[in-house]
Amino acid sequence: MDLPVDEWKSYIFQKWSLLPKSIQDTISTADTLKDIFLHSSSLLQPEDETFLKSLASGYLVGKDPNAPPFYREEGNKKFQKKDYVGATVLYSKGISHARPHTADISLCYANRSAALFYMDEYEMCLKDITRAQMHGYPESLQPKVTLRKVECLVTLGRLQEAGQTIRDLESNFAAKPTVAAAQFQILQRNLCRLKMKVQERERLTATFPTTLTKIFEDMDLREVNEQIPCASSSVSLCMDPLRGRYLIATEDILPGELLVKEDAFVSVLNPGERPPLHQGLASKWDTRITNGDLYCHRCLTHTLAMVPCDGCSYAKYCSHECMQQAWGLYHNRECPLGGLLLTLGIFCHVALRATLLARFEGASKVIRKLSGEISNKDMCSPDSETPVHTLRSDLGGESEENGNIVQTPVPGCDVNGKYENNYNAVFHLLPHTEHHSPEYKFLCALSVSALCRQLEAASSSKPDAAAPPILCSELSTWGVAMLKHMLQLQCNAQAITTIQQTALSGSEENNVTNSRQVRLATGIFPVVSLLNHSCSPNTSMSFISTVATVRASEKIAKGQEILHCYGPHHSRMAVTDRQQKLRAQYFFDCSCPVCQKEKHRATIGPRWEAFCCGHCGALLQGGDVLSCGSTSCMESVSRDHLISRVQDLQRQVGAARKLLGNSQLEQAIQLLLGCRHDAESFLSPEHSMVGEMEDALAQAYAALGDWQKSAAHLQKSLQVVEAQHGPSSVEMGHELFKLAQLFFNG
Repeated sequence: MDLPVDEWKSYIFQKWSLLPKSIQDTISTADTLKDIFLHSSSLLQPEDETFLKSLASGYLVGKDPNAPPFYREEGNKKFQKKDYVGATVLYSKGISHARPHTADISLCYANRSAALFYMDEYEMCLKDITRAQMHGYPESLQPKVTLRKVECLVTLGRLQEAGQTIRDLESNFAAKPTVAAAQFQILQRNLCRLKMKVQERERLTATFPTTLTKIFEDMDLREVNEQIPCASSSVSLCMDPLRGRYLIATEDILPGELLVKEDAFVSVLNPGERPPLHQGLASKWDTRITNGDLYCHRCLTHTLAMVPCDGCSYAKYCSHECMQQAWGLYHNRECPLGGLLLTLGIFCHVALRATLLARFEGASKVIRKLSGEISNKDMCSPDSETPVHTLRSDLGGESEENGNIVQTPVPGCDVNGKYENNYNAVFHLLPHTEHHSPEYKFLCALSVSALCRQLEAASSSKPDAAAPPILCSELSTWGVAMLKHMLQLQCNAQAITTIQQTALSGSEENNVTNSRQVRLATGIFPVVSLLNHSCSPNTSMSFISTVATVRASEKIAKGQEILHCYGPHHSRMAVTDRQQKLRAQYFFDCSCPVCQKEKHRATIGPRWEAFCCGHCGALLQGGDVLSCGSTSCMESVSRDHLISRVQDLQRQVGAARKLLGNSQLEQAIQLLLGCRHDAESFLSPEHSMVGEMEDALAQAYAALGDWQKSAAHLQKSLQVVEAQHGPSSVEMGHELFKLAQLFFNG
């Protein structure tokens, strides 16, 4: 997903292994990104490009005139089953393949408007009716969508428009009586009904409530920070040679206070699972729902009424305005390369888009730095973004010379010392070139080189006023910039997440839903990238579309560093696993307080992985052989034996969940109760496996409508969640919301 597809990676790694050692050494020891790029790209042969094109051609990203009728028919099947969301997505897929001003696109828009109408999405329904008419919706079907339009207008309280639409429709009937008699009578009855509805609504004196303000969307930072416009005035940017750039509190900060609110400089939607053609699919047209079908490819807004790019079937947007903005900023270059970008992965796509966006900031001088004889080390000095937690916070960006305090310039800031969300800040994020393996740098360089050549070919074959042809001299500069961004992303890419809810059980009236955090996109946030890591951070991050908000999750004292978790959180991963992941991805060993503390108690392990003595119930501790922690008990047992028992429980719980999915509730409950009885003999009450069993039991009883038993089991699951993730965690919030639904239903 982030990196190129496995076939291309294997191909390039094999190519690397076959290179003469002298060439490998030249690339491995190259002092500049320019040298790495030029040496690598000179090795890209026509047969390499041919192989890459064959991989890219497996993705259906162009317009296929045979696809709209297929998707419309599949959507109609969903519509008849009252699966309006599924129908809407399938109609959208048909729209994305249809050419403008054709019967196919107008019929898909009209059908989608019907599905949206039954979902009470009246505003979106109206827009789709307008789009259907704009693209030449058949005149014989116009009365049908016009009546739907009136229904929407009446429901929305736009009575004057509804009345005018009715009068226009009556005039059309009188002028062109082309409707059959029986159909005309039905339309007349509907018109009479709607006119009465309009008159009734006009008599109502109650006013419609105004839309409530979305608090988190509209909440701004308390005061403007003159140094970092995207940050609160209660934080300040500092730097020292070892810790790099970091943020500290300039005053006491309370839990919940908004510290950073930053829009991504660049973001790319995670396309979800998109297998190449004929790979595991019954048809070449995919009917599955992915992120690309539900979220705008520019602003990441959730929508069921996508507006597609006119040139490809892949890029889809929440509105015509978003589509136009994306086209002007970057999609005019990306449009013909959709299959290639899916093949090369999200990191390559983000690198391209960041470079394209740089053109609009006049950043060509910044990019051209990369074409000069500047070493990787010198280009980024004195910045180092490898987090260290053993230095004092008051070092800041100052050094002492001859007894005088000298302010050190902070990379990424402008001449006035301001650090903004712009390309200059992105440029100064470290690529950590010296830490990446030679094979990885070769993969990135050849991927970027192949992309540059396709950019040149596409711009030459289809000249566009908004996207003039790219010169070869420009491409080498762009290539070096893209290579730097691709290397930056391993340490500086930020996963943009959203909360998705799935139904667990119950009828439509009293459904119980489960919430989970899913990755929606990948972006670069220059200010968020200033935050150093801690396995027990003092902030939490959330997203609204492409905007990241960072809030204090606990009290932060003046002078204390603002810390963020890079992924390996102490409540979700053991200390050895965290250290391994941080070292592999971010190139540092974490020495935060929680890591130091857990290293001393590694023999016991976290509570959610702990075993207990089957004889006395005390916790077991040790290495390969675990001994009872009670001084009065001499029990001991092999760790491998206990792990084998856990794996057996996992298989049984998996089988129980399958029974739940097949509505075999009583059998699932009996199996889960047996598992729970077995677990009590060797697992700690706070073991994650115990929580999983209790959660499954809660789901089963909720499906039976036994809300009391369901809530009792979920409360036991909550104890495990609290032990593992903490009382203020987002996981705890999700589970408490489920419990609230159970209490409400009961």
